[in-house]
Amino acid sequence: MRQSIRPATPDDVADVHRLVVALAEYERAPDEVRSTPEHFRRALFPDHGRPTTFCHVAEVDGEVVGIAVWYLTFSTWTGVNGIWLEDLFVDPAHRGRGLGQGLLRALAGECVERGFQRLEWWVLDWNTPSIEFYRSLGSTPQDGWTVHRVDGAALTALAAP
Repeated sequence: MRQSIRPATPDDVADVHRLVVALAEYERAPDEVRSTPEHFRRALFPDHGRPTTFCHVAEVDGEVVGIAVWYLTFSTWTGVNGIWLEDLFVDPAHRGRGLGQGLLRALAGECVERGFQRLEWWVLDWNTPSIEFYRSLGSTPQDGWTVHRVDGAALTALAAP
C-alpha cells in the first residue's frame, strides 16, 4: 500500500468536493453543502490572480482519501500570517494509518517554512474522537473564545447603507 501527502492539483477538484460532502455527512449537516467542484476549482486554481484557498490531499494507491483545505490568516498581535485549517477529513475506511497526522504535519511544515506562527482550526464540541486526536498532536483548545458568524439575511442587512 502506497500512501502520500501532497498539494492538490486541478485533477483533484472532484475528489476534494466529494470528501467535503462526506465530511458534512459525518458532521450531521449534509444539506448545508452548497459548494460545487467548480467553486473549488475557482478558489484553488483561479484563472486570474492568486488562489485564496489551498488544499493538501492524502492518497492511498493513487486514490484521494483525505483532504486538508486551508487559507491564510493574519495576526495583528504577532504581525505575521498563519494558516486556518477549514476542513480536515480522512475517509473512515482509511483512518488509523497516519493520514490525518500527515496532513497536519504538511500544514505545520508550511507554517515553519513560511515563518508563520499559528496553525488553527475549530472542532465541534461533540466530536470527541477528533478532539482527542488533535490533543495527542499537541494542540490546545482556545477556551474563552466564542465563534460568531453573520450570514444570510443578517449579512445583507449589515451590509446595507
